[in-house]
Amino acid sequence: MRLNKNHNLPGTLICVEGIDGSGKSTQLAILRDWLCETVSDVIFTEWNSSRLISQTTKLAKKKSQLSPRTFSLLHAVDFADRLEQIIIPAMKAGFIVLADRYVYTAFARDVARGVNSDWVRNMYGFAIKPDLTMYFKVPVDVSLKRICSNRQPKFYEAGMDLKLSNDPYESYRIFQGRVIYEYDRMIDEYGLVKMDATASIHEQQLKFRKCVKSVLKEKGIEIAEIK
Repeated sequence: MRLNKNHNLPGTLICVEGIDGSGKSTQLAILRDWLCETVSDVIFTEWNSSRLISQTTKLAKKKSQLSPRTFSLLHAVDFADRLEQIIIPAMKAGFIVLADRYVYTAFARDVARGVNSDWVRNMYGFAIKPDLTMYFKVPVDVSLKRICSNRQPKFYEAGMDLKLSNDPYESYRIFQGRVIYEYDRMIDEYGLVKMDATASIHEQQLKFRKCVKSVLKEKGIEIAEIK
């Protein structure tokens, strides 16, 4: 399994993980702007965004009839397409690839939905190992509060397909609690770097940049001191 050993590509793969409302996307966007000012070769990719399959997944979600395994398979096809069409070509060209979610999202969400852990991991066995994966950990209630400041929890986001509760907010707490449990298990398994996502945006970004600078330095890429 390629995910368990370092890749030998000249590029650098940096990923962020965490439940919805963790602030990971905000942190990655800030990091992206910073890197673009200092390193020109930066590529961004996000979960469920393949031109090949993402529209099919969105249509299937609207019908709210996806089984956990079908859900898992659709996302695996999406990821495989982006890996071969975007991530690996960019890595071969020496780019820094920033990924908003990686295979660990599937390992957390799909298993939380009851899909067999080994089955999911084997399905993504073709994935390359990231150089750095930051796991933005946030309590469920904090996550829910952040989300509800703009909208209600979405059907699959709240795990409503699992019939955990008729109340979408309670269902969200139960389901995302399971997702957090799976993420926590992966910290040691895959070397995820845990970030306290309740800290200030500035504090998180400083820690994030420090980790990124360390990884890039190993690749021979020096970045100016953090201000």
